[in-house]
Amino acid sequence: MINYLKGTVKVVRGEYIVLECRGVGYAIKTGNPFAFALNTEATVYTHMYVRDDAIELYGFKTPEERDLFLKLISVRGIGPKGAMAIIASDSVEKVIEAINNSDASYLRRFPGVGLKTSQQIIIDLHGKLDFAGAGADVDDPKIKDVKAALKAMGYSQSEIKRVIPVLTQNINLPVEELLKTALKNII
Repeated sequence: MINYLKGTVKVVRGEYIVLECRGVGYAIKTGNPFAFALNTEATVYTHMYVRDDAIELYGFKTPEERDLFLKLISVRGIGPKGAMAIIASDSVEKVIEAINNSDASYLRRFPGVGLKTSQQIIIDLHGKLDFAGAGADVDDPKIKDVKAALKAMGYSQSEIKRVIPVLTQNINLPVEELLKTALKNII
C-alpha cells in the first residue's frame, strides 16, 4: 500500500492532480485539486481503491482527511466519490463533530447524502472518530515557533494543525523557510 507520495505537481484538473515522483506521474483523485499549486513540491497522503473494473488512487492533504475517508467508505451507501465530496466540502473537525453530535441535518447538506445515508453514517461512526493522536504535534522548537507565528497571523487551530505534517517532513529547514512552507500549504 502507498502511504504517501512526495513529488512535484505537474497537472491540476477538475477531479485529479498528477504528481511526478522520480520520473513517474501518478494520477491522484482529490476532493479539491486546486488546493495544490502547479509545479510545486507536495506531499499527498494516499489510499488505493481497487474494484473489479478499476484501480484508483485517492489523495489527501493530511492523514486525518485520509482516515476520515476510510471511515466514510466503510459506511453502507457511501462510496469513494461521496466520501471525497464530504471531505472537500468541510473540515475534518466539523464533520467529526456533526457525526458525534448526531447532527443528521448537517450531514444531509453534502452532495449525495440523504436522510437514510446521514442516519447510517451516524449509526456506523458515532463515537468512533478520534484522530487527535494521529496528527500529534512534534515537540520541535522550530514547529512551536511556526505555530505561534501562524496563530499571531490569525490562522485557526485547525488550519495550523493541517500543515504540521508538511512541517515535520521539512524540519531541516530554518524557521523562516518553515513559515514560508506553512503559508504555502495552509488552505
